[in-house]
Amino acid sequence: MFFWRMIGRALRRQMSKRLMIAVTILLGSSLTTSMLAVMLDVSDKVQAELGSYGANIQVLPKGASIVSDMYDVDSSASVGAIKESELPKLKSVFWAYNIEDYTPFLNTEATVGGKKVTVVGTWFDHSFKAANGQQVTTGIKPMRDWWHVTGSWASESPGSDSGAAQVMVGSTLAAQHGWQPGDTIALSSPKAEVRARVVGVYESGSDEDQQIFTSLPVAQQLAKRPGEVGRIEVRAITTPDNELATRAARDPSTLSIDEWETWYCTAYASSISYQIEEAMTNVSAKPVRQVADSEGVVLNKTRLIMTLVAVFAMVAAALGIANLVTASVMERSKEIGLMKALGARNSSIIATIGTETLIVAVIGAVAGFGVGAGLAQLVGHLVFGSGIAIRPIVAPLMALAVLVTVVLGCLPSMRYLLRLQPAHVLHGK
Repeated sequence: MFFWRMIGRALRRQMSKRLMIAVTILLGSSLTTSMLAVMLDVSDKVQAELGSYGANIQVLPKGASIVSDMYDVDSSASVGAIKESELPKLKSVFWAYNIEDYTPFLNTEATVGGKKVTVVGTWFDHSFKAANGQQVTTGIKPMRDWWHVTGSWASESPGSDSGAAQVMVGSTLAAQHGWQPGDTIALSSPKAEVRARVVGVYESGSDEDQQIFTSLPVAQQLAKRPGEVGRIEVRAITTPDNELATRAARDPSTLSIDEWETWYCTAYASSISYQIEEAMTNVSAKPVRQVADSEGVVLNKTRLIMTLVAVFAMVAAALGIANLVTASVMERSKEIGLMKALGARNSSIIATIGTETLIVAVIGAVAGFGVGAGLAQLVGHLVFGSGIAIRPIVAPLMALAVLVTVVLGCLPSMRYLLRLQPAHVLHGK
């Protein structure tokens, strides 16, 4: 009881220094809280942002994959095929809910105005019911949301233009032929002829600007390949690769049973690809390394930057506390000298000073946690356009950081206190 009475009286004195300690902790803890909250939630945010860059997994027929790996060319149009009827199986894998979007592609050639062009069949807004009962709507629109479209996106239904197929034309090809949204063109191949209406002109900034995109059935009709797909692009939420994922990507059979279970039950791009190969017939699924690797690099660097900011904030807080507590102890040197002269042990005096500082720090930390949570939401809305989820682990991590900061901040004053001689301070030396 006497101990807490001393603490209470000590807290009522030197109010300006107590306030400065609380403010120092508030600033450090608020910045650290916001960085921890964003760091723990940044994975999903960055995944969503990087999702705009397209697929991170590509599925090819087995034969086409081998040729592509050997010669670094896209051979999906000439070697093998994927059955369109198997496309819903992508939503039956273990990580089905991590697969955000996917769309099939079938490339063929057609003649328009005497010139050969590449026609790509795909899904625009295809809906189906998966085996797990989930209603799925997917297609190329979310996979190519960086396209600048003049006109509108095509639909798989013919529309009201006398049953004409809807197509989207690349900006380069449209400029060469003078096509505009609303024009009607004739696509002909040795096996079929299709009348189509241009509903949109897109600009992708890639070779796709020289292609025509239409619905999958139209491309199948032109190529005379009913029920076939050349390749599938998959966009999945994945975990950045580590050493285990790298070894598994080379050869899963080299993993031990425990390693295999860990890899299989973690959303690595390679494990999702492996499960796609299990679910579908005669296909090869491979991560698109440029995208998958970029995600891991961006996430790791983002987390590193936020960790460093949090550490520097608490180091700065520790330095501020060190100065303030040391100044406080020096002002109270005669009081502390008298306590020592009366028989008080160093451990008791250290416990008193430490408890005073910790109580003030807890008040600042609680206020800092609230400010930090608000700052995290501000960062989330400004950077990612959505709020940040405050994970339960943020609070204990913040408490640990404050405790370490207070201990480190009190060390210089404790060193001064241990060296303090009662005879010197009581005689004014």
